[in-house]
Amino acid sequence: MTDPESPCPAGAAAFVVLAGGSGTRVGAGENKVYLPLGGRPVVSWALSWADEVPEVGRVVLVIRPQDEAQAKEAVAAADIRLPVEIIHGGVTRHGSEQNALDHLSWPICAGSLQVVAVHDGARPLAGPDLLRTVIQAAATHGGAVPTLPESEAWAMDGTGRLSPPPPGESLHRVQTPQAFRATPLLEAYAQALRDGTEGTDTSAALEGRDGVRVVAVAGSPANLKVTFAEDMTRAEALLPH
Repeated sequence: MTDPESPCPAGAAAFVVLAGGSGTRVGAGENKVYLPLGGRPVVSWALSWADEVPEVGRVVLVIRPQDEAQAKEAVAAADIRLPVEIIHGGVTRHGSEQNALDHLSWPICAGSLQVVAVHDGARPLAGPDLLRTVIQAAATHGGAVPTLPESEAWAMDGTGRLSPPPPGESLHRVQTPQAFRATPLLEAYAQALRDGTEGTDTSAALEGRDGVRVVAVAGSPANLKVTFAEDMTRAEALLPH
């Protein structure tokens, strides 16, 4: 059913979950997104939001080739109505995003896919409300990134000199999911491929492009990224019960 108040039609967004990292800093011998959290793999929590966001019509899980069996187990644990399309990622994050966009290029070019949301599979607690918020903001403005103010952060120049942010400005910590209008995103990555460049995150590829305004939306302190062993303990405590 279409929500008349949503700027993105029902089913017109893709949710891309990146699961190509490792568990080195967590202390695990396997990819951290498949570690057990609340009795199921970390990444399965992110996948499970898709059915709660009416704008999402496709779900893509980007994995390392050696993680195929674990990825299928995570999809089964998510137990969602939408089929999850499993594809292999690249050597870098940018390369994995490129593979996802190549996979989705036909519906993007056909106009049936209007927004692409990209999420880090190691963030299990962002939740469906934030996913829907970034999708709707991207449909309206061109792109949306969840952020949190970094109240104790200072700016550093090329010489290593620290200074507070200029008056009227503040530093923010960026989270995922990030969402973008699909056609400009596909074009930006095609241009990056021609130029041989890679962005630090998805939004970096869209910087300076005409007609695209990437806006900040309120992130969540609970939207932690599983990086160290203690993050698993924190995430376990924050899981919905």
